[in-house]
Amino acid sequence: MSHKIDNVDQKIGSRIRIEREARGWSLTELAQKSGVSRAMINKVERGQSSPTAMLMARFSGAFGLSMSTLMARAEMQAGRLLRRGDQPIWIDPESGYTRRHVSPVSDLPMDVVHIDLPPQTRVPLPASAYIFLRQLIWVLGGTLTFIEGETTHTLQEGDCLELGTPSDCVFANETNALCRYAVIVLSKR
Repeated sequence: MSHKIDNVDQKIGSRIRIEREARGWSLTELAQKSGVSRAMINKVERGQSSPTAMLMARFSGAFGLSMSTLMARAEMQAGRLLRRGDQPIWIDPESGYTRRHVSPVSDLPMDVVHIDLPPQTRVPLPASAYIFLRQLIWVLGGTLTFIEGETTHTLQEGDCLELGTPSDCVFANETNALCRYAVIVLSKR
């Protein structure tokens, strides 16, 4: 599984370079737009560093893409069926948050992502990660504490929340058990 994850990191790095170059941006310009250092961008683009969830959110915001769209462009090939064994997995090196892209790439403006959030874990993401999309969070197991700006939502298994106006947020598992949830992302592609 480590090899598959390393391959995803290389694909993500290549995709970030492609998105940057397609816009005619230098490393410095992407650094200014994303708030990520040139050195870190260089490491990520070369596949030498696995980007954290926060870095991915900053890159997607700079490119004007949803994080799911950026990840899908990096990870997958087109096709109507995406079998579980072929669903790309990415693990945030900082938190252990595991992201599995469930939906196949298509012209639908929707992505479905499965998340495993380890116990006692917090993953903060900036508002810029949500500007270009709408999303639902559906808790499949455990308890998710979702902090959306000044509002805290405690979601139990089966609960589903539509995110409001983009604001800085935190996905938190404050329990000693794994939290599993799906994120359904509606975006303009």
